[in-house]
Order: sequence, then structure tokens, then C-alpha cells
Amino acid sequence: MNRRTVLRTAGVATMAGLAGCLEGVREHFSVQGVVTLEIVNEADDSYNLRLEAHESETNRQTYDESFTVTPGERAMPQHLERTDQRFRVIKFDGTEQEEIREVSITPETRHVNVYVRDDDLVIDVHRGDDEGNTTVDGGPTEETTDDESESDD
Repeated sequence: MNRRTVLRTAGVATMAGLAGCLEGVREHFSVQGVVTLEIVNEADDSYNLRLEAHESETNRQTYDESFTVTPGERAMPQHLERTDQRFRVIKFDGTEQEEIREVSITPETRHVNVYVRDDDLVIDVHRGDDEGNTTVDGGPTEETTDDESESDD
């Protein structure tokens, strides 16, 4: 066997092994994207918030963060994964639970805004297309599209 054949065979074997390795790394770290979160306190008082997310199929908890937001504060908590899950925000006044809002997060979800007000808690979900956007206020699982929420005003 000559030297060229040996080097060519070694190069091909190395490239094949590396290609399989890269595919495994890509699957392991699955770059699906993230959903950015923003909390805005429009209230006159400080409130404690608990943010939770659970996978839709297995109900496994995927997110759990707590925050205290002061009047006029904007907070950017850790991002959510862009997968099918239920996202819940619980508002506390001191240690007493005041309100709960829950929305669906999908692979199309890009950004979630949470607006804290003295008398309300609003979650605004932005998806890739305008028709898929959701605003939730007034009830824990009441979801409306932008078209429906505009008619309520």
C-alpha cells in the first residue's frame, strides 16, 4: 500500500467520524432558540412574582424563578426554551397570592411581556406571526387573540 492511499483513507475516516460527532453535539445541545421574557411593573407598589413553566405532554417543570419588582422597574429574567409548555405567572402581595395567569408557549413564540399593575396582571405573548399573538388578563387561563382583545377596549 502506498503512502497516498494510507493518508487518503485516514483523512476520509477522520472526516466521517467528525461528521457523526458534530451531528451528535448538535442533537445534544439542540439549538431550538429561546423565548425572551420581560417584566414591567406599572404599579404603585412592589410585588413578588413567581414564574413557572411545565412541559405540555409530561407536566415536567422546566422553569422556576421568583422576583420582587419595584414600581417602574423593568426586569429581564432568564429565557424560556422555545418548546411546547405552559407558562404561569403568580403575583403575590407580601406573602398572599393575588393573581395567576397562564399561557401556552410554542416553538413559534418569540417574546413574552408581563405587565404588573396594582389591580391586574397581564401576559402578552408574541409569536412569529401577528395572528398567533396572545394577551391574557382577567383570568388564569383566558387566552384571546389580538383581534378579540382589541374589541374589548
